[in-house]
Amino acid sequence: MAAIDRTAQMTVLKAFGKAFNAGDIDGILAQVTDDFEWRLHEGPDAPEGAVAKGRDAVKAALVARAGRIESIRFSETEVLFGDDHVVGRFRATGAYKSGQPIDVRGIDIYSFRDGKIAVKDSYWKAIG
Repeated sequence: MAAIDRTAQMTVLKAFGKAFNAGDIDGILAQVTDDFEWRLHEGPDAPEGAVAKGRDAVKAALVARAGRIESIRFSETEVLFGDDHVVGRFRATGAYKSGQPIDVRGIDIYSFRDGKIAVKDSYWKAIG
């Protein structure tokens, strides 16, 4: 088994995070595999929420998300490396276009393949 290059993974994760904070869809897609799977933290499909598979579906999910969220910023990040996954802890703050504030903590579980992100499985703490 080949050694895992944690430095390269961090470089990809940093670029991915910067692109998310900037709302840069092309920048996000540049860090993922062609068959990237994004398991969103919310959505209609129990128990997964919503799942976007492939660049076109992910782009559509990002555009739809931008239509609901006025602003969002991910901060207070921590990255934890496992044997075959990377876990990113974060705080997300901002607001939905409805005016409802966003202030949550969450985690993303990442799987890598060929130097890019293949899966992002997102979880946010439910507030309510």
